[in-house]
This record gives sequence, structure tokens and C-alpha cells, in this order.
Amino acid sequence: MTSSNPRLQALTDAGVSIWLDDLDRTRIESGQLADMVSTSCVRGVTTNPTIFDKAISGGAAAYAEQITALATAGADVDAIIRALTTDDVRAACDVFHHLWIDSGTVDGRVSIEVDPRLADETAATVTQAAELWDVVDRPNALIKIPATRAGLPAITAVIGAGISVNVTLIFSVDRYRDVVDAYVAGLEMAAAAGHDLSTIQSVASFFVSRIDTEVDARLAVIGTPAAQALRGKAAIANARLAWAAHTDSLASDRWAALAAAGANPQRPLWASTGVKDPSFDPTRYVVDLVVRGCVNTMPEATLDAVAAQGVIPADSITGTATESAQVWVDLAALGIDEAQVCEQLEREGVAKFIDSWQQLRATVATAAGLAEA
Repeated sequence: MTSSNPRLQALTDAGVSIWLDDLDRTRIESGQLADMVSTSCVRGVTTNPTIFDKAISGGAAAYAEQITALATAGADVDAIIRALTTDDVRAACDVFHHLWIDSGTVDGRVSIEVDPRLADETAATVTQAAELWDVVDRPNALIKIPATRAGLPAITAVIGAGISVNVTLIFSVDRYRDVVDAYVAGLEMAAAAGHDLSTIQSVASFFVSRIDTEVDARLAVIGTPAAQALRGKAAIANARLAWAAHTDSLASDRWAALAAAGANPQRPLWASTGVKDPSFDPTRYVVDLVVRGCVNTMPEATLDAVAAQGVIPADSITGTATESAQVWVDLAALGIDEAQVCEQLEREGVAKFIDSWQQLRATVATAAGLAEA
């Protein structure tokens, strides 16, 4: 009988759902993804345009026949991308089907993202989310929608249609509260439309490491001892404050009514958990964000680091709200504004995803022998 890595098992036992922030066809077809479920406690997968571009450009043999067939049949670049990515997500959903059942349909989830070029278009996001849900045609899929201002009403509408959603690109705690409101409003809409609330799941992907990358760069410019003392503290503090907002939301009468009707909590998901600064412990965005009921989606390098050296606490978040808030007070005293940092990161995040999507289109166009539209 195959046994799981003890450190990853300890993280799972502490209540953290480990998801892999990566997917490619070779990983699915070789059985590696299934092996990671049993040996590395992987309970879900997240994808994005960068991941798919890496998969398709790096795994040419796995995709070549399908790309050629689709191009020969007259499919354009976007149609080929839709077929390749939804086929991979559908196959990954099937790998996770037994875990989805065993977890009470909470885990075993695979995410696929709407075209990031639609980040500022509410109606188009809603339309494409429904299309992706229908094409993937698996109840354990999640449709990724960015938490932009235009994305918030789209989240409500898509949840209201009974579709499970991964809300992505969340940086600020205030925007996270908006996401919670959008989810709750969507559940109320779904209930009014007669949907079974117990079938709807959602995660809220709160980006972590990018906060430190931006704040620490600003601290380096300031260069004072006070600035140096705050290096590497902003991201974890920010995520811990998001968790406090999550627990507050679950204490509301509005949530209690939905929970009584069978609704599932929207779990905070720690994303961007790969360490960018090589001087930091590669496990920090995992071991410092342990609490029962969250998800941590990790690139494989981070997963491997946790498996090799992670020291897993029982809980590293509960009771940290006051000290976490103080971090931002101290940063504000140095002229670093939380809202401005998070707004900048959101703009940059959308731009990076659009750039990755265009690179994906170029990769597929080249492989298919088509002119990129």
C-alpha cells in the first residue's frame, strides 16, 4: 500500500487542502497526477494561462496530434486552445473523481480560467464561465473569475446560476470582503432560482508572495532599520487578516440562513505561495498559513520543499489578527499604503495573465501552423 509523505500528511491533518498549481497532459496520462494524490496528499489542481502555455510548449508530443487535427478541421487559435485546455481539465477532474466523492464533494477540484482579456467585462465573463462549465461538463470543476470590479457582479451571477467558482487575483482584504459579499449574494440568487446550494462550491484565491515582492522592494528603497525590520512580513500578515475577515463573515446572520439551507463556506485559498526571494525559507507561505478549512495551492517546487523540510504547526493563523494589523500600521508609518499596493498588484496581475494568454495563443498558432489572430 502506498503511503503519503508524513509532512504533507501532517499538513492535511491540520485541515489544509493541498492543491497543485500546475497541470499538463503528460502528468495526467502518465499516472503521475494520480500518484501525487496518494503520495503527496494533493487534493485539487489550479491552472492559469501561464501553466497551459508551459504545458503545451513543453509537451509538444502530447498535444501535437490534437492540434494538427483541429487545425485541419478548420479550428482557429482560440477554438484549439479551448479544446486543449478543457480536455485536460476534464481528464484531471476524472482523476480526482473518487477524492471528490470521498471528501463529500469539497475537494477533488480542478480550476479553469475565463479568458483574462475579459477581466473588465462583466457580461462576457458570465457568458464564458457558463460555456466553460458546460464544455468541461464535470461537477468537480471550478471556473476561475478574477476579483476585479467587473468580476464581482459576474461572480454573483455565475454562482447564482449554480456554477462553482474559484475567485482569483485577490490582493486586498477589502476586496476579499467584496468577494465574500458577491458569493453570498450569488448563493441567495441560486436559492431563489431553486438550485441545490449544497452542490455549489467556491474558493477565494488570495495572492500571497507578490505582496512581499512589492512591499519589500519599497522597503529596500527606504533602507532604514525600521524598514528592514518589516521585510517579509506584509504578505503573511495580509493573508492572516483575510482569514479573520472570513471567520467574521461566517458569524453573520445572513450566512447562518444560507448555511441552514445547505450552503458551503467559500474557503480562502492561499495562491502565489512559491517564494520569490531566495533568502526566505521556501516553505514559509505554507507553514505560516496553516489553519483548518483553507486551501494552499502550491507549485511543485514548493510542494517538494514542504515534503522535504516543512515543519507543520497545528495552527499558525488563529489569534494573529492584532499583530497582523500592526504590520500594516507600521508600513503606513513608512509611507507604504496597503490600498495602493494592492491596486497596483491587481492591475499588474491582470496584465500578466493577458500577456500569458497572448503567449499561449502564439504558442498554439505556431504549433498549428496558423496566423495568430
